[in-house]
Amino acid sequence: MERQKTILFLPFLQIPSGHYQVAEALKEGIRQKQPEIRCEVIDILSYSFGKMETVVSKTYLKWIKASPRSYSWIYRTNVYTNLFKNKRFRLYEFLFLKYMRKLLAEKQPDLIICTHALPSYIVNYLKGRGEVSTPIINVYTDYFVHRVWGIRHIDYHFIPLHETKDILRQKGVKDHQIFITGIPIHHKIIKAEEIKPFKSASRLSILITGGSLGVGTIEELVAKIDQQNKFHFYILCGTNKDLYQKITRLQKGNITPLEYIKCRDTMNKLYNQVDAIVTKPGGVTVSESLFKGKPIFIYHALPGQEEINLQVLEKLGLIIHLKQWREENKSLGEQLSAFFQDRLKVKGYQNELKGYREKIIRKSPAEIITELLQ
Repeated sequence: MERQKTILFLPFLQIPSGHYQVAEALKEGIRQKQPEIRCEVIDILSYSFGKMETVVSKTYLKWIKASPRSYSWIYRTNVYTNLFKNKRFRLYEFLFLKYMRKLLAEKQPDLIICTHALPSYIVNYLKGRGEVSTPIINVYTDYFVHRVWGIRHIDYHFIPLHETKDILRQKGVKDHQIFITGIPIHHKIIKAEEIKPFKSASRLSILITGGSLGVGTIEELVAKIDQQNKFHFYILCGTNKDLYQKITRLQKGNITPLEYIKCRDTMNKLYNQVDAIVTKPGGVTVSESLFKGKPIFIYHALPGQEEINLQVLEKLGLIIHLKQWREENKSLGEQLSAFFQDRLKVKGYQNELKGYREKIIRKSPAEIITELLQ
C-alpha cells in the first residue's frame, strides 16, 4: 500500500493574517481535489516556544498601533533595502534551526509550502547545507518579495504579479520554477469570469473592510458617510466587537455593520452583492477583490508590509488611493462618486484589471501543487 503523502504548510504567528489565511485556503483547495493527501499547517513559533507565540502576536499588534513609524522604519531597513544583497539572519537561525530540524524529522513531509518569509529562510538554509531534500514552494502573500525569503534552494515560487518575475530572475530563479498565481484565495471565493462594466455612480453598494482584526481607522471613515447619499455601505468589523456595537448604535439607514464572517460562501455572496471595496492593502483582501473584478479604494495602510503593497499596487494602477479623505470637505460617497463619474478613469482602471488577470495562470494554485506532488 502506498504511503499517504504529506504537505507541510509553514505560516508564522497564529493571528488570522494573510500568510495563515493563504495556508488554510490552499489546504482546503487540495483537500477538495485530493482528500487522500495529508495537509498540516504548523506555525514554527508556536511549535518552538509554545505560548510565547501569543506574547509575540500581542506585542506586534501593540507596536504597530503605538509606534507605526518606528515599525515601518525597522521593517524597511531590515528587509526591503539592498534587495539583491544576501544577508544572514543569524538570530532566526539561532532561534529556529534546531526546532525546524525536529519538525521536519517528525513530519517527514513530501512537500513543504512556506507562506511566510521566516520559515522559508530557515528551510532554504537547511536545504543549502544538504540537510533537506524535500521540494519547497514559496507562496508570497504580499505584492513584493523581500530579503528574508529563502530563494536560492527553493524549488518553486507562486508569485502575486507578473512584475515579481523579474526580481526572482535577477536572484537566479529559472522561469520553469515560477508560477504567476496571484495571491491564492479560497476556492469558495469564486473568481469572476470577466470584468463587467462598472455601474454608474447613481446607486452603489460599497463594502468597507479593515482586515480580519478590524484594525484601522474605520470609525473616522464612518463619520465621513453622509446619510443623504444614495450609496449603501456594508462595514466588515472583523473580530472588533466594540466597532460593531458603535456602528450599530449610530442607526444610520445606509450603513449595515457586519461581524466577522467565517463562512466563505457568505463572503462570496457579499462580494457579488457589492460594487466596490474600500479597504486596507492587505494581500488577501486585495487579491479577492482583484479576482472578483471590483474597484479597490485604499483608505489606510498599516506600517511595513501594507505600505509597500500600497506603493506597488498604486504604481500598477490596480487600486485607487483615497489620499486626502480626512481633509476633503466631501463625504465618502461623494469622493467615490468622483471616480465612477470619470469615464476615462474608469476605463483606464478596468484595462489595468484586465491586464493583471490575463497574466495569471488559469490553473488554481491547489491544482498546480497536486500536479507537482505527483
